[in-house]
Amino acid sequence: MSRIKSVLMALSCFAVSAVAFAQAPIQTSGTLVIVPAFGEVKMANDEATLTLMIEEQDKDKAAAASRVNQKMKQGMEIVRKEDPKAVLTTRGYYTYAVYPEEQPRPATNKVRQPSGWRVGQYLEVKTSNLTGLPKMVAAAQRVLAVNGLQFALSDATAKKLDAQRIDATYKNLSERIASIARAMGRNPADAVLDTVDFEGSGNYAQEAAPKMMRAAMAADTASVEEPSFEPGETTLTMRVVGKVKFR
Repeated sequence: MSRIKSVLMALSCFAVSAVAFAQAPIQTSGTLVIVPAFGEVKMANDEATLTLMIEEQDKDKAAAASRVNQKMKQGMEIVRKEDPKAVLTTRGYYTYAVYPEEQPRPATNKVRQPSGWRVGQYLEVKTSNLTGLPKMVAAAQRVLAVNGLQFALSDATAKKLDAQRIDATYKNLSERIASIARAMGRNPADAVLDTVDFEGSGNYAQEAAPKMMRAAMAADTASVEEPSFEPGETTLTMRVVGKVKFR
């Protein structure tokens, strides 16, 4: 046999072996597959947290405090009248001195004297009456100022949505396991779910960026036009990792 024929025969045998190897099925019995999955649900926000405030400045600390106390009381009465079911919480009462602008000091260590006092307080209002919110805010702004406004899901809605989120995430996991099984040439029924690891989804508190409003101090008796609000919606996500073994 010539040398050329020997080489051709060796190449032919190698090609046949390579084709046979490529056609041989890959053994997947006992294979452990890590499968990540994701779920997402959305729901319109149904609760608002409004922060109102009042601040007064006066040379007389007692006078400033008295006006703050009086206006906060009036503001709370207005809010309760407009929204009887709202939950009110007062917080952040503060008093601090206001000093004149810095000037060159004499050699003596004389203690600086305040030129006035600032006194203020915050009122947090939590309500599910989003329809009446603009009217209530406009009424409260006759006395108090809006410091912030956030929309979110109520506890009951968030709990309901959490169940839907888990369902959506597990459904996605099942679909991905079936797709992986088919890609491996296996029957999805051969996949045995060994472990399911539900990881934390993160910001309930607000995965969507909270909407905020700020306003200047309103006049005591001036009428205020109703503001416009869009509560928006909250998106909750969840990630799950499944470990799957094939029989």
